[in-house]
Amino acid sequence: MLTAEQKNQFEDNGFVVLPGFKSPGELLTLKNRANAIAAAHDFDASKEVFSTSAQRGPQADRVQDYFLESANEVRCFFEEKAFDINGVLKQPLAQSINKIGHAMHDLDPVFSDFSHGGKLAELAEIVGLQEPQIWQSMYIFKQPRIGGQVDWHQDTGFFYTTPQSVTTFWFAVDDATLENGCIWVEPGGHKGPLRQKFIRSGRQTKLIDLDDTPWPETDSAVPVEVKAGTLVCFNGMLPHYSAPNTSGKARHAYTLHVTDEVCVYAPQNWIQRSKDFPVRGFI
Repeated sequence: MLTAEQKNQFEDNGFVVLPGFKSPGELLTLKNRANAIAAAHDFDASKEVFSTSAQRGPQADRVQDYFLESANEVRCFFEEKAFDINGVLKQPLAQSINKIGHAMHDLDPVFSDFSHGGKLAELAEIVGLQEPQIWQSMYIFKQPRIGGQVDWHQDTGFFYTTPQSVTTFWFAVDDATLENGCIWVEPGGHKGPLRQKFIRSGRQTKLIDLDDTPWPETDSAVPVEVKAGTLVCFNGMLPHYSAPNTSGKARHAYTLHVTDEVCVYAPQNWIQRSKDFPVRGFI
């Protein structure tokens, strides 16, 4: 599946780009299902916003519970700029959802079909996952003009294992460009330190600093502009971020975060599974 050169790219740069991994038909089926989930969202019951910044105020506890409960459910989150000062949507609901998360790969048949199969299992083995475990799925809408920036981070900090095993499978559902907020990565940055860790204790979560190594500057990072259907597979230690969507079109993407069962999954990680809802792999 991977050429010798692609294997070296993954080892040396921390990521590999695989064009045409998913067909147009598979992408359309997934996008239609995501749009249907978003359209069915109970706007009156939930206006929770997804933000990479700390949230404060009277709604903070409710937002926190909604977020934590999404670990093993299917829930919608709004863009930060979706509402005006009176809490009214500034544009149609379908153009206001930030993402759907975080267990569609197990709970929704369409997402499950997209997220599993021999092709993904083979790739997982090639990049070093002996016993893959899919902990999280996210469908990102990156809405036109209001699709916000996602700051620099490393996925290992959210799905910590000993030793490190987190691997990200990022699917471009639409073309990803500079204008619509494609991801940026620091080639080789996976060989550096883990800067932060996101941990959970009961209903509380916090992001703790581990290392003061600066995040990359744009001159040491590269944009990953790809066509729809491309899979970008990268090491969980790889620093990456995405800029705001300044275009007039959405930039849909779908992400899976996967660890190796032979490694120890940290009990402080925010997503945990019970015996009646076990984590599973690609097959």
